[in-house]
Amino acid sequence: MRGNDEGAVRRRDVLAAGAVAGSAALLGGAGLSGTAVAADGGGETAAEPVTVITPSDKRYPDVVRGWNQRWVASPEKVCLAETTAQVTRVVQQAVSAGKRLTVRGGGHCWEDFVFNSEVRVILDMTKMNRVYYDPKMNAIAVEAGAELLNVYERMYRTWGVVVPAGMCFQVGAGGHVSGGGWGLLCRPLGLVVDHLHGVEVVTVDADGVARAKVATRDPKDPHHDLWWAHTGGGGGNFGVITRFWFRSPTAKGSDPTALLPQPPAEVLLSAISWPWQQMTKERFKRLVKNFGDWHAKHLGSGTPNDHLVSMLSLNHKSNGYIGLVTQADATAPGAEKVLDDFLTAVTAGLGIEHEPLSVHMGELPAMPEFVKPRKMPWLQAARYLGTTNPTLNDPSLNGDFKSAYYRTAMPDPHIDRFYQQLTRDDVGNSTASVMLSSFGGQVNAVAPDATAAPHRKAAYKAAWMIWWTDRADEAKCLKWIREFFHGVYAETGGVPVPNEVTDGCYVNYPDVDLSDPVYNKSNVPWYTLYYKDGYPRLQRVKAKYDPHDVFRHKQSVQLPKS
Repeated sequence: MRGNDEGAVRRRDVLAAGAVAGSAALLGGAGLSGTAVAADGGGETAAEPVTVITPSDKRYPDVVRGWNQRWVASPEKVCLAETTAQVTRVVQQAVSAGKRLTVRGGGHCWEDFVFNSEVRVILDMTKMNRVYYDPKMNAIAVEAGAELLNVYERMYRTWGVVVPAGMCFQVGAGGHVSGGGWGLLCRPLGLVVDHLHGVEVVTVDADGVARAKVATRDPKDPHHDLWWAHTGGGGGNFGVITRFWFRSPTAKGSDPTALLPQPPAEVLLSAISWPWQQMTKERFKRLVKNFGDWHAKHLGSGTPNDHLVSMLSLNHKSNGYIGLVTQADATAPGAEKVLDDFLTAVTAGLGIEHEPLSVHMGELPAMPEFVKPRKMPWLQAARYLGTTNPTLNDPSLNGDFKSAYYRTAMPDPHIDRFYQQLTRDDVGNSTASVMLSSFGGQVNAVAPDATAAPHRKAAYKAAWMIWWTDRADEAKCLKWIREFFHGVYAETGGVPVPNEVTDGCYVNYPDVDLSDPVYNKSNVPWYTLYYKDGYPRLQRVKAKYDPHDVFRHKQSVQLPKS
């Protein structure tokens, strides 16, 4: 897929090489027999061959796995597409041959939705990574294979603008955006999908033919519901995303520098920690309660607190420390006071002095030089936070992850369970942790049903994580994270059901245990935890654009029951 000038620029330098977008689309075309291929062309040469890697190719071991080494596939081939026409052709061939096909973007899918034993053909989006201004759409186009840091680099250096997407540098646009897209600019700028103008998707119609469709934010667009489904409906549900177009709803004119928000020129970074040796149960409870209470009190938008985002890393005691990293817009009026007031509120009554954040923890790097808040250019800060954590850059790790949204300060029974699990003596894995991260602000300013990202009333998000290298450690690690997560929510059937305290789970942190009655004993199904009241609408989109359930995985949107 390319823009209007794509035939002329196909061989120009592309933005990013390597593994890109996260949990993208999945295909399984048994029973379909369509042979035609329909695409939007856009100056493409449909007959141009697709790069194909087979098991005899030395590159094969590298292209059949993603970031999480738990999941490795053994497909017949991996196809690297460069255009929408090529994507359409690969999809059609897989459907016509009855071959199960999955799509790899950034490779950050936390479950086996892409790399599994059933896949026969993997569609690799690595080459589709351009970021450019599209005058026809009057929007900045981002191909589905573009890595987030490269998106930031291109947008900011060229036009001085940004989309408020995620922190990890090598996460790809395709899966990240379609799942709603949390990031460090969420409180001042909202979610990335709040700036999504359009999306191009290759779908398989009722006649078995693969076709590329463009869907936009315009309510009069006949494909508007397809756009809506990609504002939080998750990857792997409706088709193969080939590109997005970004333009804020309030943007005027056709100047690319005015189509999206500008990030702050500088940010204030703060990184502090507390040693577990001094963290009594009461101090732990005070810290967690303070963090949640601040976010619940400042859930709404329109105050100076919109300009602050924070992450509290609650690590297992074998890490040695609990850490807090905070970023604030250094150019906002009273920025230093906003940050100081936040740190005062979070540490109130703690009774121990903080220390430098001297070890990496979860998805955060060691940042000892930021024990006193320091100013840093925004793009440099984004690169620093996204690339310097050895855990995120270690290609040998296996991992498991879970999530929950909170609307209030964490209740005492939940905190008690946190403390119990994080101080267990039979666990010695220093990567075991839960990250509490900011929500609210401008996220809260958008109606829950305006996009398919429904958790707009949440104050903060919790992400469980644990990594291991030796496969022999897998059972022990899974036992810990499952006992922890499902134990916290024992009173609501083992999951964070939407209620006055909790608000479900984040679809971009997929967790197949939510579908398992062994772990989810509530009467709330996995799809309600992810999508809340929006699931029936997603099912209608599924029925219209993927009536044969070609695009599917273990937790894909299901066709409505007839």
